Amino acid sequence: MSDPETQDDHAARLKALEERIAKAKGEDRKPRSEEHYSQAQMAWRMVIELVAGLGIGFGIGYGLDLLFGTVPIFMVLFIFFGLAAGVKTMMRSAAEMQNERLADKADEQKED
Repeated sequence: MSDPETQDDHAARLKALEERIAKAKGEDRKPRSEEHYSQAQMAWRMVIELVAGLGIGFGIGYGLDLLFGTVPIFMVLFIFFGLAAGVKTMMRSAAEMQNERLADKADEQKED
């Protein structure tokens, strides 16, 4: 294990380095509260991702049905693939939003 004095020294050096970097950058960054998106914007993003997946699946399936001259079996199949892809993308977006919120809460708790 590490020596407690060494850990304190590393923490102090790291804090000093962070302060120097912040000073060099000028700290002109916007606060995170100004970068936030409304819940409606996030909901529309997720709806658009789902509809885009369905539309792309429909287009691919319809094109394959025309190309092969089949009944709309490829269209139905690719609509389901598009739905699955849209839901997967929506879940990824939801996880991304949740991670951002958790990071914001952790930053707020760290400041207190």
